[in-house]
Amino acid sequence: MSYRTALDHVLTGAVASGGEPARTQGRFPRSGVTALGRAGLLGLTVAPELGGGGWGLAEAVDVVASVARVCPAAATVLRSHYAAVAVVEAYGGAWVRAEIAAGRHLCSLALEEDGPQAAARRTGEVVTLRGRKRQVVAAGEADSYLWSSGPSEAGQGGSSLWLVPAHAPDLYVPARAAGPGPSGSATSTVCADPVRVPASALLGEDGGGEGLVRDLVLPWLTELAAATDQEPVLVAS
Repeated sequence: MSYRTALDHVLTGAVASGGEPARTQGRFPRSGVTALGRAGLLGLTVAPELGGGGWGLAEAVDVVASVARVCPAAATVLRSHYAAVAVVEAYGGAWVRAEIAAGRHLCSLALEEDGPQAAARRTGEVVTLRGRKRQVVAAGEADSYLWSSGPSEAGQGGSSLWLVPAHAPDLYVPARAAGPGPSGSATSTVCADPVRVPASALLGEDGGGEGLVRDLVLPWLTELAAATDQEPVLVAS
């Protein structure tokens, strides 16, 4: 079954039925996101050898544009997910990529600072993250966040990117205030106070996050935002 056939099937079912509660009640379109995962659309851009679709940005744009017509909230969630997966697919481990391919893992971007640059400190094989991110789509709903911080090693410049599990202790969403995204997109603030992750959660090189945002996240986010007629919102550390 092609991704278009799978997409057409879920659009007229769970995605469409979740669109109205998202718009009128601000309800996160969980059933629609789950259906997109089961149809293989969360894993659209993951490598086929891990169970993904193996498609690229053009197909992701097609999916997001189609979903936006029936549920803008779900399209916004997909936009953030696909932009984050662009980095995870390039630098993440096989397990999480396979989970995304299987439709069991939703990613989101946590790149815009709400205050000073998020900090990272490495002690052995553990990294402690502190910071506050705003305008995070699917806050409290995603399974992981692509989190930016300063480098974890003293004396380095730039920024670093980490894949932070949403269930990490002391990672929390302090409020459900309406963000700039469509109603139901669960756009809010996420805080790490602090959060400890393994050093292996680093994506790419320590201090190399700015290049990854420039070369991977922003091109995807810009094209996907155009598909939903929204401006990309991103201020990377």
